[in-house]
Amino acid sequence: MKLTSQQIDHLFTFTRQHYVEWYDLQSELVDHIANAIETQWQENPNRSFDEALQLEFKKFGVFGFMDVVEKRQAVLDKKYNGLVWQHFKDFFGIPKIILTIAMTLVLYSILKISAYSAWIFVGLYLIVVGFTFYELFKNNRIKKRKKQTQEKRWLFEEIINQYGSFSGAIIFPFNVFVSVFNHSEKYLGNYYWMMGLSFFLVVVILLLFIIFKIIPAKAEEYLQTTYPEYKLENV
Repeated sequence: MKLTSQQIDHLFTFTRQHYVEWYDLQSELVDHIANAIETQWQENPNRSFDEALQLEFKKFGVFGFMDVVEKRQAVLDKKYNGLVWQHFKDFFGIPKIILTIAMTLVLYSILKISAYSAWIFVGLYLIVVGFTFYELFKNNRIKKRKKQTQEKRWLFEEIINQYGSFSGAIIFPFNVFVSVFNHSEKYLGNYYWMMGLSFFLVVVILLLFIIFKIIPAKAEEYLQTTYPEYKLENV
């Protein structure tokens, strides 16, 4: 005997009711429980679906899914973080290093010849801050909407959002930029300082681009490949 689609849906509801909020974790649990119930039916075809489900759930002990979820979440955390860092490493391969150097030299050249180098530098910084706030606000709004409407929530997406939260540490050495603006002759009048600041700003821009654009796009490709439900949900 095989489980029906309605019974599979009930298993997903059952896992949510027992505090498994991430759909990728729910999928693993549902697959395990479904196989176990079908094995029970091979031994006892007269056993009802609810009886088989309760028997299987008791095997998880007094804490229910908590222990297995913590272990699987740790495994998936490691897996997903590995995928994220691989995208960071891929982006900073030889071609992208050349692009980083080229962007640094372009910014350095603009700052060097402009009489308004301090304003250009701070203006670029404010654009970066505005972009970061916009992306954080957008991600937080999507997260709240999914929670309110009971849409599927994915652990991979949550990990990516955590990387977005770290962006605050990247863009908020605010005292550095205030110091550059107030002492522009000292910092932007020195070619070594100007080159270092140009490189720093370019790297910040690229890191934020990776965090908010490249990695989410790659994550979406991965989730669509691994979980067909993700593609259907986002059509």
